[in-house]
Amino acid sequence: MRLSIVVPVLDEAEGIAAHLSALAPLRANGAEVIVVDGGSTDATCELAEPLADRVVVAPRGRATQMNAGAALASGDVLVFLHADTRLPAQADRLIAAALTAARRWGRFDVAIEGRHPLLPLVAGLMNLRSRATGIATGDQAIFVTREAFREVRGYPDIPLMEDIALSCALKRRSRPACIAQRVTTSGRRWERRGVVRTIATMWRLRLAFFLGASPRRLALDYGYRPRDA
Repeated sequence: MRLSIVVPVLDEAEGIAAHLSALAPLRANGAEVIVVDGGSTDATCELAEPLADRVVVAPRGRATQMNAGAALASGDVLVFLHADTRLPAQADRLIAAALTAARRWGRFDVAIEGRHPLLPLVAGLMNLRSRATGIATGDQAIFVTREAFREVRGYPDIPLMEDIALSCALKRRSRPACIAQRVTTSGRRWERRGVVRTIATMWRLRLAFFLGASPRRLALDYGYRPRDA
């Protein structure tokens, strides 16, 4: 089972070298790393080139970028990894053991790295919610067989909630494999916006999404400017 790790990036020059260097053991075991840039204005692409198998440019937007990377992938399993998230040791073996005929996709539990005392609680609630609902977030390093990803036609091209939409589509194929070993993601988003405020905002946006609100409107509400805005 070969992994294709797709990393969407945008202006990640500060940390991209360390992030990709951490994937070197997986590459040594046969995994490929595909970095998909959304139009960075810094040195992200130049720094990524020697540390990835491919570095390509796609229209900005995580869904669009991850679909572009998946289209180039040659592995049996696709792993979608945010630029501020680190996989646990031997992630390839963990994924191979988790995937079965009845589990065609999955995600890791997550730990959030940062100074705020509420971040461990946030991570714990994310993991519990994910196990209860079968919905994964991008911070949890979603992985999926290439065949299942093709069956659901990849990520929907929406500016926000693409991970939830993909999870809902994949749930109709199988329940997710939930790996207890944790990926570690940066708490910068929570700390920059305020932890309590970010939690409240994300719950409000998710509820609105499930009630049928436009992902474009939700993205603008979140402070993200879609490509056509």
